Amino acid sequence: MTEPSTPTPIPLNVSFIGLGVMGSPMARHVARAGHRLTIYNRSPARSEKWQVDNPGLAVRVATSPADAAEGADAVVTCVGTDDDLADVVLSPNGVFAKLRRGAVFIDHTTVSARIARQIAVEGRDKELLCVDAPVTGGQAGAEAGTLSIMCGGMARAVEAACPVMKPYAKRITHVGKSGAGQTTKMVNQICLAGTIASLAEAIRFAQAAHLDLDKVYEAISGGAAQSWEMDNNWNTMAQGRFDFGLAVDWMRKDLGLAIDEARALGASLPTTALIDQFYSEVQALGAGREDTSALIRRLPRRGAKA
Repeated sequence: MTEPSTPTPIPLNVSFIGLGVMGSPMARHVARAGHRLTIYNRSPARSEKWQVDNPGLAVRVATSPADAAEGADAVVTCVGTDDDLADVVLSPNGVFAKLRRGAVFIDHTTVSARIARQIAVEGRDKELLCVDAPVTGGQAGAEAGTLSIMCGGMARAVEAACPVMKPYAKRITHVGKSGAGQTTKMVNQICLAGTIASLAEAIRFAQAAHLDLDKVYEAISGGAAQSWEMDNNWNTMAQGRFDFGLAVDWMRKDLGLAIDEARALGASLPTTALIDQFYSEVQALGAGREDTSALIRRLPRRGAKA
C-alpha cells in the first residue's frame, strides 16, 4: 500500500477526460497541485461549467480525446461504461491514437476487468504505462481529496501514476496485475450492497418497534455493527433523503459487472444477485437517480416516526 503524502512539486502535463460528479473535483485537485491541466468532456457544456466553477485555474480545453492526449505526460479517464471507455481510449480519435510512448494512462471508471485487461494489452503494445484505478469514497471523497484508489497494473506503472493521483487520494493501494483494480472494486461494491440492504432492514425494524432512532444509533454505532454507511446514512435513510452519493442506476451497473465476473470465475454471489433485484424494484419506483441508500424505499414503513 502506498500512503499519499504531499503532492509532487514536479508539474506534469495531465489531461483529464470526464467531468462528472467525480471527475470534476478530481480534475480540480490536479490543477491545484500545480500540474498543467487539459480537460475534455464529450458534452462540451460540462467543460464550460468546469471553467466557470473553477475561476483562476489555468486549463486547456481539448476538442477530442486524441487532442487531450497530444503532449500529455498522463491521461486520466473517469467516464461511465465499458463502451464509453472504449470510445474515448481505443477509437480512431481516442487517447491511444496520440498518447506518446512512456506516458501514463489512468482509468478511474468502474468497468469490467475484461476491458481493463484489453486496454493494458493495447497500451503495452504502444509502450504506455496503464493503470486500472477505480475509486471509492463517493462524491464527498472526490470533493475533499480523500478517495481510496485500488490499482491494477505493473508496479512501475502504478508508481508513475501516483504523482497524478495523490492530490485527490487518501490511500493508493496496488492490488495486483491489470484488471485487479476492477475486480477489487467489485469486492467493494458487493460489501457495500450488503451493508446498505442490512441497514435498510434495521431502520425499518426499529421504526416498527417504535424505538427512538437517535438512541438506537447511539447504542449500536460504537460496536460491531458500526459502518461508514451507518455513520453517514442512518439519519438520511430514516428521513427519506436520498441525494448524497452513488446513484441506484450506477450501483446496478456495478453489481452487474460483479455478477458477470463471478459467473466467469465460477464463483457464487447469491446475496449480491438478490440485492441487485431489490435495486431493480427501486428503479421501478422511479428512483434510479437517487443514491444507493434509496434501497429502503422498497420496504414499507410501519410504526412511529423517527
